[in-house]
Amino acid sequence: MEALLKPGILGKAEKVVDKNDTAPVHGSGKIEVLATPAMIALMENAAFSSVEPFLGGDLTTVGIYVNVRHLSATPVGVKVEAQSELTEINGGKLVFKVTACDESKMIGSGTHERYVVSRASFLEKLTG
Repeated sequence: MEALLKPGILGKAEKVVDKNDTAPVHGSGKIEVLATPAMIALMENAAFSSVEPFLGGDLTTVGIYVNVRHLSATPVGVKVEAQSELTEINGGKLVFKVTACDESKMIGSGTHERYVVSRASFLEKLTG
């Protein structure tokens, strides 16, 4: 795994904002615009999907930290794209720079950390 994962790996995730992505649905506000939790989920997806092809066996990653600013509102019907860049590897911890843009502007930026885990071991710890 470590030989395959290198800083500089890029990821992307995109979607058109629909009603299910809005602040009222996520419980984070009353205005029907892209909810901050929905934007963060898209950023996490960009990071997750960028490194998944480099992991073997039952390895995957889980999110452990998010530090993101939501800079601008995006209405329903507008496409949003999140991008990630793997910037640091520290053992099993992966650090990403993440951004999100809609069709006209940057709407979010920050950092996201994920940790490489064995699916089987992770699930075993949950069920005790």
